[in-house]
Amino acid sequence: MKMKRKLLSLMCTVLVSGSVAAEDKVLNIYNWSDYIAPDSVANFEKETGIKVNYDVYDSNEVLEAKLMAGGSGYDLVMPSNSFFERQVQAGIYQEIDKTKLSNIGNLDAQLAGQLARHDTGNKHNIPYAWGTVGIGYNVDMVKARLGDVEIDSLDMLLKPDVAAKLADCGIAVLDSPAEIMATVNNYMGQDPNSEKLDVLKASADLMAKVRPSYKYFHSSQYISDLANGEICVALGYNGDILQAQDRAAEAGQGVNVGYVIPKEGALVWFDVMAIPKDAPHPEAALKYIDYILRGDVAADLSNYVFYAVPNTAAEPMLDAEVSENKGIYPTQAVKDKLFIQVAHTKKFDRSLTRAWSNIKTGR
Repeated sequence: MKMKRKLLSLMCTVLVSGSVAAEDKVLNIYNWSDYIAPDSVANFEKETGIKVNYDVYDSNEVLEAKLMAGGSGYDLVMPSNSFFERQVQAGIYQEIDKTKLSNIGNLDAQLAGQLARHDTGNKHNIPYAWGTVGIGYNVDMVKARLGDVEIDSLDMLLKPDVAAKLADCGIAVLDSPAEIMATVNNYMGQDPNSEKLDVLKASADLMAKVRPSYKYFHSSQYISDLANGEICVALGYNGDILQAQDRAAEAGQGVNVGYVIPKEGALVWFDVMAIPKDAPHPEAALKYIDYILRGDVAADLSNYVFYAVPNTAAEPMLDAEVSENKGIYPTQAVKDKLFIQVAHTKKFDRSLTRAWSNIKTGR
């Protein structure tokens, strides 16, 4: 009887171990749209035997809502730095065991160090990519309406008389209240991260004046619309706009897309890799993080999505059109005017959400 119990126990152990092994052959990723080289996931699956389920989102708010609700089922997510800070404080993520990351030495220590203000000791994150929020524009359409002016200022989106001249060809703005209002605050000479209600009101009032000239607010649609000539100006992420530029060039339809970091300064953001505390396959997530940290994989990422990667091993493998593009890897003078966004308090977020809703609906 004792021997039968031992045998039964052994069989159960084998079955449980087999189940765990099977679970570890699955990885559920939730990432931004258009944010990985086309063959990277397939190559990871081939190298590791891990099946990847890859879902996408187009705003931090969508990601945060799923994470805050709990039980998302995702093993790896890529939040932006300010949202990530708040989520760390809420206890959403587990610590990352960096001893299991053989490629951790490839990280740019200086850039990674900037994230420590969001996550003390960088215990819960590995940086994925970074970039700016700036102006994408159809060179010919804008010239036809504004003449031979230098395109280097947020005036074209935030001065009512200038924006009105571009309304007919279409202006798109990110549907991202924290990032856009920080940008407007900075444009008005205020602290981008101010939580003063009078600053919020002044920035919201300015947005209300230019709102009639905007076609829509969306965080991914502008990529294809800019590439196809459906809009002429977008306030968006640099990599998205540079993807639009590349698609337009490939299509050969005469659409000429430019990107500029505004002279008033711009928001610099970081997206990070993080593992939710309730992730069902954390070991598979660690394997994927280590894979992304490889120089060749990181270079493929930057070359395809046109965002900078904080990976020193990737630098020799970057395409010249990427490494030499000042919209991706800006000069120090431009970097000096970039500002980082920090997490807002919940109380201010409620006020921000109301203001943003009023702006979008034109109330």
